[in-house]
This record gives sequence, C-alpha cells and structure tokens, in this order.
Amino acid sequence: MEKHANVDKWLAANPRWRAEAKALRPILLDCGLSEAVKWGKPCYGHVDNNIAIVQSFKGFLALLFVKGILLEAPEGVLESQGKNTHSSRRVCFRSTDDVKRLEPTLRDLVRQAVAVEDAGTPLPEREALVLVAELQARLDADPTFKAAFEALTPGRQRGYHLHISDAKQSKTRAARVDKLAPRILAGKGLRDR
Repeated sequence: MEKHANVDKWLAANPRWRAEAKALRPILLDCGLSEAVKWGKPCYGHVDNNIAIVQSFKGFLALLFVKGILLEAPEGVLESQGKNTHSSRRVCFRSTDDVKRLEPTLRDLVRQAVAVEDAGTPLPEREALVLVAELQARLDADPTFKAAFEALTPGRQRGYHLHISDAKQSKTRAARVDKLAPRILAGKGLRDR
C-alpha cells in the first residue's frame, strides 16, 4: 500500500520512538494495510476496518491491535493495556531491534487480524457491569436519573462507572455522582463536550 502524507507529518512531529515507528511502517504497509492518522495517531486498516494503531508512550512504542483478544501470539508478545481493557492488545517496542526481531510475528498478527475482520468474528461479551454502590443508590432513588443513565451507550455507562468507582472514599464517590448527574441527565458521556 501507499504511504499517507499525514503519517509522514506525524513522524516528523513526534521524535520519540520515530526510528521504531519508521521501522514498523513498511512492515504494515507490505502486509496490505492502508494508513491514515486517526485520533492523532497512525492507524492501519483493511477495507473499512481499523486493524492497528501506533501509540507512542514514554517508555515504549506500541502497536495496538483493535481486536487483539482474538489473535494468537507467542507468550508475552500481546499485552493488555490495563485492567479495564476488553478487546485490544498491544505489542511493545523499545528499539528498532525489537521491531526486526518481531517482524515475522507482526506479519502473522496482521494476517490474523485481517482474517478476523473478513470473517466478521464478533468480540467476546464483556462481563456484566456491576455498578459502584453510590451510583446504584442514586439510580434506585431517582427514576429520571435512572432513565437517563440507561439511555446512555454501554461505553458511556462504563466510563461513568469507572470514573466514579476510582475514588477511594465513599463520600468522594457520592460527590462524583452528584457532580456528574447534570451531564448524565443531558445524555452526555464523561468526555463529551
């Protein structure tokens, strides 16, 4: 596939891990993926599906496979981003040698990811969300609030739950519910404008 000018601009503007990203790019393009900049990062796709996103962190460069949970890789190659990540998995690079060493595995992961998209393989279901007590209490006590919360997308509901449950003290969690109630009632997600 062809290089995209916006990815060239991203590489020029992001010196951290530039060499690793430049080493990764031809592998992904040679696998037949298209490239663009989405969400401020190089994104590689197949047909109309996002396959992988390049992410630059302080300690490493990551290639995040959007449906990585469905891919098979040697032990330790694919990592979860964190405890709240459901489907994506990433490969981390700390040097161009890492990219070169993992090239055969990367090509196989891309092949698998394209096959997953072509087959329309669904992601496994998330575990049912058990809301934090302070949010659940407000939902139980206020039917209007409950209706507004239930009208939100599952991702927005989860976002509110994670933000509220992140507080260590019950009074802080309750205060967060009170503070966020107007946004929920307006049908907005935690990060919507």
